Amino acid sequence: MKIIYFDCYAGISGDMTVGALLDLGVPLEHLDAELAKLGLPSGSYVLSTRCTERRHVAALKFDVTVHDQHTHRHYAGIDALISESGLSDPVKGKSRLIFRRLAEAEALVHGVKIEDVHFHEVGAIDSIVDIVATAICLEYLQVEELSVSALPLGSGFVKTAHGCLSVPAPATAELLKGLPVHGECGPGERVTPTGAAIVAALADRFGQHPVMVLEKTGHGAGTKDFLDCPNILRAFLGTSVKEDTSDNDVIVVETNIDDSTPEILGYAMERLFEEGALDVFVTPVQMKKNRPGVLLTLLCHQQQLESLAQLLLAETSAIGLRHYRADRIVLLRRIVEHQTEFGLVRFKQVIDAGGNILRTSPEYEDCRRIAREKNIPCREVMERLHCKGVSEP
Repeated sequence: MKIIYFDCYAGISGDMTVGALLDLGVPLEHLDAELAKLGLPSGSYVLSTRCTERRHVAALKFDVTVHDQHTHRHYAGIDALISESGLSDPVKGKSRLIFRRLAEAEALVHGVKIEDVHFHEVGAIDSIVDIVATAICLEYLQVEELSVSALPLGSGFVKTAHGCLSVPAPATAELLKGLPVHGECGPGERVTPTGAAIVAALADRFGQHPVMVLEKTGHGAGTKDFLDCPNILRAFLGTSVKEDTSDNDVIVVETNIDDSTPEILGYAMERLFEEGALDVFVTPVQMKKNRPGVLLTLLCHQQQLESLAQLLLAETSAIGLRHYRADRIVLLRRIVEHQTEFGLVRFKQVIDAGGNILRTSPEYEDCRRIAREKNIPCREVMERLHCKGVSEP
């Protein structure tokens, strides 16, 4: 499966997106021919690309020179333009979805019905081209999954048709709802409404770079040149790698706690085990301000991470946690039943890679049950079962 990952460390806009995708190998001639299927007035725009630099990093700048200055377009007209075009159905679907998200955000910000929304910047031909071109490029590259990094919010003010607005602009902020964002960047508009709409509508997942076999990297330059970082959108194109979901691939979750009682920690451990944690344990640690505390650690599979993390945070006083992948070397284990002087007892066998039984030990829960039933020490039950040396049934 083809995957693209957008590394939006500097932000994202429509022209940056198209530039990065073209840099991955989409021919400009193909894009121009496909855009002609929109049926926009002949000569209303001209596409061009040029190699440039942002903070000494090479990137491709995509430009749309517009000759038709009709900048006010209603959502219904744009939607009809796309749906009635000769573009493929997947391209139409993605393009209409992006504009639908834009229209919904604009309607909410301005307090009007979606059918009454009219666009200024995002309705101009260059933005129509940016959005439809994105869908065309994704189809050409045969992308099946789009992953996106967390998005920088930016700061300051930006001039728009509605006046001077704070960054992120209201429509952009609305589109960013529910998406991972951060403020670790310098001032300026880092995410435009078009860029926000593209990722809000098309991204399949957000976060860290997915596992893939990397094939190409594309760099799309933004118009501005920021002081804190190169104003570039990086697009990584690759093929998915089937994740190893075996027992040897686990997630280690850790948190330091110095203000939970032993009772609370004990209950939390019980709940974590009940919900499927592979292991849970605490280690004494010395924390800041000379406070004694514990390091609570749990092991789980990737699919359990979210639910167990939420449970840990709910059942303890922890206000955060860290997690990372780890590989395990695990011997095969199996449970067998043997007839003993105490009746039928379960034993755990540990087996090496060659199929040899390395050791056999009675299950603790069975030993505990027998000790209570026979009113003898559990230690004695375990010793007698170990010493008997049972044979295979």
